[in-house]
Amino acid sequence: MKIDGQLAIVTGGGSGLGAATARYLNGLGAQIAILDYDETRGAAVASEIGGRSYQVDVSNAEAVGAVVDQVSSDFGAAARIAVNCAGIAPAARVVGREGKMSTDIFEQTLRVNLMGTYNVMSHTARHMQMLDPEDTGERGVVINTASAAYQDGQLGQAAYAASKGGVAAMCLPVAREFAKTGIRCVAIAPGLFRTPMMEALPEETTAAITANIPFPDRLGDPAEFGQMVAQIVENPYLNGTTIRLDGAVRLPPR
Repeated sequence: MKIDGQLAIVTGGGSGLGAATARYLNGLGAQIAILDYDETRGAAVASEIGGRSYQVDVSNAEAVGAVVDQVSSDFGAAARIAVNCAGIAPAARVVGREGKMSTDIFEQTLRVNLMGTYNVMSHTARHMQMLDPEDTGERGVVINTASAAYQDGQLGQAAYAASKGGVAAMCLPVAREFAKTGIRCVAIAPGLFRTPMMEALPEETTAAITANIPFPDRLGDPAEFGQMVAQIVENPYLNGTTIRLDGAVRLPPR
């Protein structure tokens, strides 16, 4: 599916991989609607690229439905591209010091990362299904963000790995369901990228992390994530799969 002239919804578009994706798709001619919990950051990126920003908690299904409806109204048509980058990555042991439990963190992480992705995917697909198909038969594509941690999560990442594993696992059944209406579903599992979270780490910590990446032996550039999103959109035969984008890294236990 061509990108030029299309409307793309990007969640978490105010920072990190989401912001890079919004900029990359806009550079290829897409109109961008950013959905972000952080209203200030979302508005800043939207202003930079001539898009629109919408404040929303993706874990709130009703709020997501209202915002996606508003996006279609504001732009005069539904988005054919939806990219889910919104997420959180709290670290916590299942059973911490002195027997402290982390059930609340587990629940919150699944609510934002997994349910949030499901909510946005559901409502954007609802709108895509009403569009006329492109010449290729496509009505749209949903791209969700998993993580390399879904396969080799580190100590303290049980909640995060579980949430991203859910994102990866639902990709195929969703693609099979959406096939009848010409909507594809693909997930990307990024490895270690140069995001604000990584940049906040001490230099020696970053160096130790980078040492585990075979090639290229560096952190991923967020623009490379945006490039992967664009390549998925443009390749109609990519469907129902999760693509690791990680420089061949396999995360050690800690």
